[in-house]
Amino acid sequence: MRIVYCIPATSNSGGMERVLARKVNYLTELGHELIVITTDQRGASPFFPLNEAVQQYDLGINYDETNGRGILAKLRSYPTKHRQHKQRLSALLKELRADIVISMFGDDATLLPKMKDGSRKVLEYHFSKLKRLQYGRRGLWRMVDIIRTKLDERTVKDYDRFVVLTEEDAGYWGELPNIQVIPNPLPFVSSETSPCTSHRVLAVGRYDFQKNFSKLIELWGKIAPKYPDWHLDIYGDGMLRRDLEQQVQALALSDTVHLAHPTHQMPEVYQGASIYVMTSRYEGLPMVLLEAQHMGLPIVSFACPCGPRDILHPGEDGYLIEQGDDTAFVEALSTLMNSEAERIRMGANARQAASRYEVDAVMAQWTNLFASLKKDSNG
Repeated sequence: MRIVYCIPATSNSGGMERVLARKVNYLTELGHELIVITTDQRGASPFFPLNEAVQQYDLGINYDETNGRGILAKLRSYPTKHRQHKQRLSALLKELRADIVISMFGDDATLLPKMKDGSRKVLEYHFSKLKRLQYGRRGLWRMVDIIRTKLDERTVKDYDRFVVLTEEDAGYWGELPNIQVIPNPLPFVSSETSPCTSHRVLAVGRYDFQKNFSKLIELWGKIAPKYPDWHLDIYGDGMLRRDLEQQVQALALSDTVHLAHPTHQMPEVYQGASIYVMTSRYEGLPMVLLEAQHMGLPIVSFACPCGPRDILHPGEDGYLIEQGDDTAFVEALSTLMNSEAERIRMGANARQAASRYEVDAVMAQWTNLFASLKKDSNG
């Protein structure tokens, strides 16, 4: 079967890019023909390695050229770029003649259903329906986010299948006949787990509004004086790096907070920590929680939409804290920092909980979906 994935770029170090690489490589090993089409690759290599058999095409649209230049610059350039995107993508898909084309909800999401290339169309959503409204933007940008959320509701209806990551998010979309819940698979497998004996707390993600690392650093500032031998490592990068560095300095936390750059040795990083923490404002299905569980780490996370409620079992493998309850977050983290036995107990439970996201189980759901679409197409 020839399967095409559309994504803005594979050069980013985010969870969506990591999941794409995992699925594409897995399907290639099964004998399927995999193709990845990007719009903003700019000649960069994939951050997560792809099987050499995977074909890669970049359309050279570069939507991100106007990032940081304001809404008027985006409004002026977007129509031209979107028109180029439609023309180039349509021509390429007619040439490729794929069986299945999958959008990861980039700028191609509104284009694919209208393209008559003979393929069945699937839309993946890696966030929650409320994502755009949770950006926290104001003024004209806020109006844009509201309008785009309404447009999303129309877009998803035009696909043969609309795949979301959690039951929680599926409920936000209502009774859609094409909706299906398939979680992301674990991006790696490790026979080793954390012993949960080090004095290191870990967080991973982009340095942006969504991940809310400024809140994590603020809360760490309340904990650090009581635990001078503990350290907080935040692995990631992004536009807010300088702001976070300044916050660390302002709170005199430079001795205990480390803003680390992304690395390909994440299993070793998890293994060297004893607790995982997440302060995100919103998610889809946070892969970092699945990874932390798989590596045997107890978790303290805010119950943001969506994902943590589906993943965590409070009191068994971690603590689920309602957003805004900073005191409860600090207390939960302090409890784990104080008790090595509790960390080890919860870490063992976390490892067991992660087994439902093993790649074979998750990818079986995807191959069944592809087979049903192919059958309907031939039908």
